[in-house]
Amino acid sequence: MTESGRRIPSSIGPVAVVSIAQLFGTSLWFSANSAAGGLIDAWGADASAIGWLTTAVQGGFILGTLGMSLLGLADRFRASTIFVTSALAGALFNLGFAWLAQDVVSGSVFRFLVGLSLAGIYPIGMKLIVSWEPERTGQALALLVAMLTLGTALPHFLRFSGGQLPWQWIVSGSSGLALVGAALVHRLGTGPHLPAAAGVKRTRTVLSTFSIARFRAAAIGYFGHMWELYAFWTAVPMLVAATGLDAGFPALGVAGLSFLVIAAGALGCLAGGALSQRIGSAGVAMGSLILSGGCIVAFALGWRALPAEALLAVLLLWGAAVVADSPQFSALSARACPRDMVGAALAIQNAAGFAITMLSILATTILIQKIGPSAVWLLLPGPLAGVAGYLITLCRHRRRTG
Repeated sequence: MTESGRRIPSSIGPVAVVSIAQLFGTSLWFSANSAAGGLIDAWGADASAIGWLTTAVQGGFILGTLGMSLLGLADRFRASTIFVTSALAGALFNLGFAWLAQDVVSGSVFRFLVGLSLAGIYPIGMKLIVSWEPERTGQALALLVAMLTLGTALPHFLRFSGGQLPWQWIVSGSSGLALVGAALVHRLGTGPHLPAAAGVKRTRTVLSTFSIARFRAAAIGYFGHMWELYAFWTAVPMLVAATGLDAGFPALGVAGLSFLVIAAGALGCLAGGALSQRIGSAGVAMGSLILSGGCIVAFALGWRALPAEALLAVLLLWGAAVVADSPQFSALSARACPRDMVGAALAIQNAAGFAITMLSILATTILIQKIGPSAVWLLLPGPLAGVAGYLITLCRHRRRTG
């Protein structure tokens, strides 16, 4: 264990520390969504503006991950240094969004910068996990993505528990959490199981990882998953409101229900991580995609007729399944690529996946306004393409290799 690793309490462990830091750092991601009502009132915007703000975050994230992967930054510097610097920057830009932005345009600039910062939090958090637990990647990444999911849901909880607090204070709460995450990783440091940053010498570019069949199969499955995931997370408050589900649970309201549905993904990740030890990461990933696709069909066909309790059950199951495959695809990708390219490979996979989310988020939020909750049919091609692409790629590789 490294010297910095000895500074953590023995009862916690590095995976838990990184996961908690990820929880706090990624609360920046959807901080604007939790303040949707206040933003609409303050800026005179409509619901589609929230889709633009989320898309701005995705755009910044894509540019950041592309830069880190193509320039080799993800593997050139210590992962803990990148994480801490990015969390500090993200907290600052998020505060700028809360207190300096005046409209959707200026708000989108700050959200873009938050996304740029998140590029040093999410994929680098995965690299930190690999640096500490290379032999337990699927289960360890499941805990990490569970924290990402809770971080995504956390702003909705802040809105729910914050009562009548101004939206600026709700958003600022995410910045405070990101600062705590930075402090945790600064104290922990980088694990001993990856090549030292100064010693990394590339013999090929990161794009060459896509020539590796197992990496390519995992990436294709991940891309199908990404078509659905962030569009669903963005749409959850809209779906709750449009179906009148909040009227069936007045004590929770839109914010409370949104928190529960998104946070259910944390349980899905943990369950998937435990199950991956028995059936493997590929089995969990395929099962999650199939279950998630089934929930899309059930919700689209039943949102008008199902009672509130049954509709909430579908959303909770969907929330659990929609993200449970994410850590398993990342684990499959990390195992398939060379050890000295883990950071760059995960970053380039993230960049491509999040580029897909920009289109699906905008299309879904606009379509919900036009036709209502039935717009979720638009998400179904994601799970279908993910399952088919993964299986076809591996089958072709096996036929070629005999």
